[in-house]
Amino acid sequence: MSLPTAEQVINLPDIEKQWVVKATHHAETYFNIINSIDAKTFNLTKIDDEIYDDFMKTFPEVNLSDVDEDQLKSPEGKVKWREWIMKYENRVNDYNFGTLLRKNVKGDYTEDNTIFVTRMQFLAIEIARNKQGLNSHFFQNKVTQSENE
Repeated sequence: MSLPTAEQVINLPDIEKQWVVKATHHAETYFNIINSIDAKTFNLTKIDDEIYDDFMKTFPEVNLSDVDEDQLKSPEGKVKWREWIMKYENRVNDYNFGTLLRKNVKGDYTEDNTIFVTRMQFLAIEIARNKQGLNSHFFQNKVTQSENE
């Protein structure tokens, strides 16, 4: 059996569209969750505590409030992240799947506030944001709004 040549591969735009649909659905679902409950009480995986401790030890320089995309994707950053991510290859489903991340914790998923990362980068940053209460403002704002109505 031989692999197809690049010219023989079809439907790449369809595959890309499927990824966009899945990643967008994931982002919308996650954002709805952190708007519906206090994110401090929400776990993204069964091993959130382990991921959090490992992430904070390995990446203390990451600004959780306003993620620096250049820092994440610098040549040095890519190597460091790749080594860290591979520890979870057999432990986290879709560990390397392309995922959308909000750069600034205060904002929604918008064109200017969204970057493309691996699922493990998303999990590490969002688990840390949740544990540190950085995502709690969404739910607190919703509660305040309903109290004022």
